[in-house]
Parts: sequence; structure tokens; C-alpha cells
Amino acid sequence: MTLPASSSNLASSGAASQRIADILAERILAGEIAPGARIKQDELAAELETSRIPVRDALRMLEARGLVVMRPNTGARVASLSLRDLEVSYEIRERIEPLLLAESMPHLTDGDFADLKRVMERNEQVTDIDEAIALGREFHWITYRRHETPLLAQIVERVWDTTQSYRRAYLKLAFASGSRTHDVEHQLLYDAVIRGEVETAQAALVLHIRRTRIGLQRHAHRFQSVQTAADES
Repeated sequence: MTLPASSSNLASSGAASQRIADILAERILAGEIAPGARIKQDELAAELETSRIPVRDALRMLEARGLVVMRPNTGARVASLSLRDLEVSYEIRERIEPLLLAESMPHLTDGDFADLKRVMERNEQVTDIDEAIALGREFHWITYRRHETPLLAQIVERVWDTTQSYRRAYLKLAFASGSRTHDVEHQLLYDAVIRGEVETAQAALVLHIRRTRIGLQRHAHRFQSVQTAADES
């Protein structure tokens, strides 16, 4: 069936907005656009050879995901977190992710365990920050993939997205110091997961999240200076 012209235009506009949202989200999560940085709609529209309408719609999509903040008279900026925001975000992770893990673990398959081991072993070898971030995220989401609570997963994913820039900055510091503590923590979590020991896995997960939160608090001044520079640009 052929859509009416108006419906076809709406579908085309929606697809364009989603494409732009995907491009921007990828740049934000990859650290190419820093927290607090201004997103110039005219420049983005020119770069992507589109009008401002799908750009504006894309920014609203990202605002709903917590990645962008839209303010009257000041335009759009990449969302940034205060130290307290960051602390609360990790406190949320400590409480909610163990619930998501417990929902998923009884349903994980041998194929999931194989995927988990493959990602963990690969992550132990990487030295590239972006690859380490992607693999770390994949590792955890394999353990969550058999959940049956989409609302819980959406909350967790939003917190992961909004804290990723800070997690990347912290991981850079860890790599620079030669620390690979996260690899040990992943191994502890993996061992508990494949044994089906839910409470042990939850404890290992909380330890992993809490250590990162403490590290972020300790080095918060470094992240704030980067954010301040972006705010002033």
C-alpha cells in the first residue's frame, strides 16, 4: 500500500531524525563531544546536509535519553554531571544492576557463557580506551541479556549512557597507571555467573561499581576541568 504524501514525508522526517540522533549519540558516547559542549544546530545541519527540523527532533530524542540538555536561549549542550550527580548515578547502579543481574542469570545459556568468556578474554588484552569501554559494556550486558524487565533495563542503560564520558576519563587514568583491577573484577563476576551463584555475582558486581565510583570521586577535579573548558566554548 502506498502511503499518502503527508505520511510518507513524516516517515522520511522521522528516519532522518533517528539517523542524526544515532550519529550524535555515537559521538557523545565515544567522547568526541565532551560533557557540557555546545551542539550548534546550524553547523550540524550543514554537515549532514539536512534542514534544522530533523536536527532539532534528533536533539529532543537525545534529551529523552539523558544525553543532551535543551535550554531556551542557550541551545543544546551535551549533558554534564556534577560530582553529586555522578555519585547518585553510581549509587543507582549499585542498587539496580544487581536486580537486573538476578533477573537474567537463571536464564543464561551455554552460548551466553561462551560469549561472556570471549569478551572477557579479549578485554584483558586491549590497550585502546574506546575498545575497552565497548568491551566492558558488552561484558555486562551479556550478563543482563536474559532479563524480562525492560523498564529496569532502560533505567540502567540511561545511567550507563550519561556516565560513559566520565567512565572513559577514569579508565584512561587507570590504564596510564598500569592498573587492570577491572579485569580481576570481571573474572570474579564471570566465575560466579557460570556457577549460577546469584548472591556472589551480585556482590562482585557491587564491588566493581563501587570501586569505580570511589575512583571517580577521587579524581573528580580532573573531570571538572575538562567539563569547564567545554562549558566555556
